[in-house]
Amino acid sequence: MTHVLDVLKDRGFVEQTTDEAELRELLRNPTTCYIGFDPTASSFHVGSLVPIMALAHMQRAGHRPIALVGGGTAMIGDPSGKTEMRKLLTREQIEANAQGLKAQLARFLDFDRGALLLNNAEWLLGLNYIEFLRDIGVHFSVNRMLAAESYRQRLETGLNFIEFNYMLLQAYDFLHLFRRYGCRVQMGGNDQWGNIVAGVELIRRTEGQAAHAITFPLITTASGAKMGKTAQGAIWLDPERTSPYDFYQYWINTEDPDVERFLGLFTFLPMDRVRELGRLEGAAIREAKEVLAFEVTRLVHGEAEARKARDASRALFGGGGRLDEAPTHEVDPARLAEGIEAFILLHEAGLTKSRGEARRLIGQGGAYLHGEPIRSFDQRITAADLRDGVILLRAGKKKYCVVRPGREG
Repeated sequence: MTHVLDVLKDRGFVEQTTDEAELRELLRNPTTCYIGFDPTASSFHVGSLVPIMALAHMQRAGHRPIALVGGGTAMIGDPSGKTEMRKLLTREQIEANAQGLKAQLARFLDFDRGALLLNNAEWLLGLNYIEFLRDIGVHFSVNRMLAAESYRQRLETGLNFIEFNYMLLQAYDFLHLFRRYGCRVQMGGNDQWGNIVAGVELIRRTEGQAAHAITFPLITTASGAKMGKTAQGAIWLDPERTSPYDFYQYWINTEDPDVERFLGLFTFLPMDRVRELGRLEGAAIREAKEVLAFEVTRLVHGEAEARKARDASRALFGGGGRLDEAPTHEVDPARLAEGIEAFILLHEAGLTKSRGEARRLIGQGGAYLHGEPIRSFDQRITAADLRDGVILLRAGKKKYCVVRPGREG
């Protein structure tokens, strides 16, 4: 069986590790590892898929993954990668968010076969501050903490004292999980390197034992955009926030140079198949993008929703399929009989954020009715424009909506 560290490296997950030879030897046997997840929202977005997939690979390789929800640390706020202090949440908000994250993690991790879901509120909220400073704080050097990248960046804009404690709390999490569950590996984004290594060092100092760190690279697109961010906002795993169709479209619109890399990171396809798809060029790369979009959507939303999204996408983009699952907007048949000005219908259908944006889009030649440019902003779209019972509107190259006669929302 391929060593899990080689699997993670081959698929693009590994940026840094502590002593690799020791880590590799440790992972030859079943090992407990963990990743912390910040419950500042009730849903993950696609940027969280890298750590989630890494935990899933660990479990598939026979190790025990712990998904740690930061119910306690979320009341402090992690300064890593931030230019200002995070908004602090109440316990009730954090708990509600944590419940939403549990269901999404269960699609990737098998909690009936060893995976654990824990909340650090269990051991952090009851800490005695004086005892914590005496037992844990004594092992930390302020000079070394300030040298950490996460703190050094924030010193220029102002680092709140409450945030300054974050490294100690995350290190204590690692120590607690080591003592309680025998956890010896913590994984996380590369911006967490300082915090994770602080935990490794704390375990060495207090327990005289070795623990290890693995960090992931910051994932950006080929054009430099942050993973999971679009002009419309974040791409969420929650279908109420980002529909399975829109989720699928995000992946099928992946930039060509990113396709092979994303197939390695965000699917469980064998790497031979990943490389085979990555060699496709020109129009053929559409096949690889469709595989990527289908596989990720299947993991997040299930087989049925992935098929529906693929069918809708094929129908809209000329590859067969069914329009049934495409984004739809219903209008009163009486309004349609009378006619609706194009800029109004574009906005109502959700293809633009405002009527003004719709006017500009039409003026720039970027709005289409059944594939033909809309001539003017006040062009009336009527029942006479129905084809097979629907009106197909498009904004730009890739944003569609199927307009049907029916009851308006």
